[in-house]
Amino acid sequence: MTQMPPQCNNLQEQVDTLLQLLRQEPSLRQQDIMAVQASLKKAISPEFEIVFAGAFSAGKSMLINALLERELLYSAEGHATGTECYIAYAESAQKERVVLTFLSEVEIRTQVYALCEQLNLTTEININHIDVVKILSQGCLIIIEKEGGENKSELAKQAKALILLLEGFEANRERIQTVDNATYSMEQFNFSNLKEAASYARRGSNSAVLKRVEYYCYHPLLKDGNIIIDTPGIDAPVKQDAELTYDKIESPDTSAVVCVLKAASSGEMTTEETELMEKTRSNPGIRDRLFYIFNRIDETWYNTQLRQRLENLINSDFRDTTRVYKTSGLLGFYGSLIRGTTGRDRFGLDTIFAESRDRLDADTNSGNNSENSQDTPQFVNEFNRYCANSGKLSASQFRISVNSYETPNQNYVRILAEQGQPLIQQLIQDSGIEDFRTAITDYLTKEKRPQLFKNLADDLEDLCIQLRKQYQTIQRTLDSQPREIEAMKAQELLRLNQELQQVGQDFREHIAKEINEMIMNKCDIFDIDFRQLQSRMIRRLDELLDGFSVEAAYGRTLMTHPRNATAPLIAVLVEALYYLANQLEDILVEATKSLIDNYFQYLKDSVRKSEYYRLLYRLLGNDGGIEQQLEELSQRVSNALVNAAGVECDRYVRESPRFYDEGTFSIYQFRETLQQTSQGYDCENMVDAQPAIRQLLRLDFEPKVSRTIRQTFRQTVNQTLKEHLLPMAEQQADDILQKYSQARDYLEQTLAQEAEEKIAKNLRLQDENEEKIQEYDRAVSGINDCLRAMKLHEHLLPVIVENNSVAVDFE
Repeated sequence: MTQMPPQCNNLQEQVDTLLQLLRQEPSLRQQDIMAVQASLKKAISPEFEIVFAGAFSAGKSMLINALLERELLYSAEGHATGTECYIAYAESAQKERVVLTFLSEVEIRTQVYALCEQLNLTTEININHIDVVKILSQGCLIIIEKEGGENKSELAKQAKALILLLEGFEANRERIQTVDNATYSMEQFNFSNLKEAASYARRGSNSAVLKRVEYYCYHPLLKDGNIIIDTPGIDAPVKQDAELTYDKIESPDTSAVVCVLKAASSGEMTTEETELMEKTRSNPGIRDRLFYIFNRIDETWYNTQLRQRLENLINSDFRDTTRVYKTSGLLGFYGSLIRGTTGRDRFGLDTIFAESRDRLDADTNSGNNSENSQDTPQFVNEFNRYCANSGKLSASQFRISVNSYETPNQNYVRILAEQGQPLIQQLIQDSGIEDFRTAITDYLTKEKRPQLFKNLADDLEDLCIQLRKQYQTIQRTLDSQPREIEAMKAQELLRLNQELQQVGQDFREHIAKEINEMIMNKCDIFDIDFRQLQSRMIRRLDELLDGFSVEAAYGRTLMTHPRNATAPLIAVLVEALYYLANQLEDILVEATKSLIDNYFQYLKDSVRKSEYYRLLYRLLGNDGGIEQQLEELSQRVSNALVNAAGVECDRYVRESPRFYDEGTFSIYQFRETLQQTSQGYDCENMVDAQPAIRQLLRLDFEPKVSRTIRQTFRQTVNQTLKEHLLPMAEQQADDILQKYSQARDYLEQTLAQEAEEKIAKNLRLQDENEEKIQEYDRAVSGINDCLRAMKLHEHLLPVIVENNSVAVDFE
């Protein structure tokens, strides 16, 4: 059996070293390390959990019994248990034991309530009252009878589950605590061996109130930390039980899953089985460690159409995997038990007829044929059916007759007496159990460990390649750097022109990006300020209209025309148009100045924070005139937009084009207002019409202002900024490039010191990189020793230093 070699004892530390080195490299921190961590956990874990999952009555428990060739788990037809069963390794037969954990009374009450609700039984229940329990049990029996049997429908299965739950609570009342889950060892039950404990746990009523059963069994398949887990059906009558299975197959602790499917007896996959497969495939802790078992394959021996549907399903949905097995757990398990029996029990009677042995012996010895069908175990019926109708037995090798005048039990005993071990061997072979047992045994004992380490190596490979390339690139770059001060100075001066060009290009691209984001409404500062401008315009218009005085406008009109003692409505409106337009221009100009000042301040701050700005200061000792250019440009843009604001608001003096159109509300309002003001010739009539005049002005000005702030003015601002900033950035980039002589003179003053510091820094970086290379190689070499011990030579990870030289060309 392949176990963890001593060369792998430090695997956790070595992988952690690689992950730590990865985190130290900023450019590699985005690497996903979750797969590495998951595969490492699987490789070094002392436990390997194999979950058997499938639908209710798919035969999971029987398959596990067959796999271990021991009857540990409850496997009665139609019984659904919510118990999780763990089967782990015991070092010897004498150390076999079992640990039983019971549901709490609270959990049992919850399940009872849920089942009663599904069965439409009374939910006013107290499971501690014997009369209530009897009434519920009677109700369940009635449901089962109506459904035609306890396995005939989901409702009947739920009723059976409730009966077993109530019986189990009654039988184990003293062991069940109110809130906590009570745990008992085998000795506390006075069980003398594992068989007695398993017999207790298999009993339907007991298993119904057991939350978890842990078997510690002496079997070679369980060595090396292998743990077999039997789970409730994914379509169990109690929804909570089904969720328990899904939680387990999605758990990171689960290492492999055996999907036990019912398609051999139903001809198709159920919705729950499809969901099961999807969830197992999505668990990164399982990967391809999936086994698909089509149990009850014997059903297809007697139904050609069923057999064809199964083959079509396998060929279409399972063609990409080789781990597909067709089994009959029932025939294979009991066949395996019978194969090992001798003497009086050479037909396996002690196992198969355990509950009715005395009656069967009497029946067999006396030749009595009045056996009740209830006395015939399922295996005996299926054995006889196999002999008579399966078509699996060669007529030249096996001459078998199943006689109608004999009981099933008598046929069984006689056939076995006549045919002996060859028939049993053929039965086991046809059941597919040996193939499945051999496959999973080979996997767990020969393939498991190498595969886990292969997965880890594959996941580490990309990480190691990236680290190796990083260190080699750093080493090549540092090796190419000058090691003398004069050579370093010369190199820096050679780079000067390129750096100045890059600074100019970066500045130009930065300004272009800022302009583009502003135009695309992605500059939060500008957008907030422009929304404030919009709000100020709307608020100011409301203030002007609410405070507009007809009397003052009337007075200004008479002052303009001293010969007259009265004024027309149109003259008052004209005064109002001029007044409102000029007032709105003032607020738009003020808000525009604030908008531009804030935006250019934002630009200057953004430029100062840039890397090219800091580099420019290092090269020139100043910013090359960037801030001065932005300051001057800010004033020019502000002036241009102030003029644009004046033009925009000057147009408010003109009435809207459709102001006097027939059929509009404005012309209606104008006529109504005119009707009111024409009642006299003094100021009083005009003042009385003030609300109507204000409404008339609102109808005219609100669309104008809205068009300005929501359509035209933002476009004007955008275009003005773009027309001024982009050419400035282009010119400034050229100006920076022309400052080569100035930069050279400035740099020569400090270049010697910088060169000395840079040489020292390069030497330090070389030492640090060399230390990382050595640390990397030590970790990888240790992992490779582990891989070699597992005979995984094709999956060795790349080292950096080979034969005392650096392997610079990884490709």
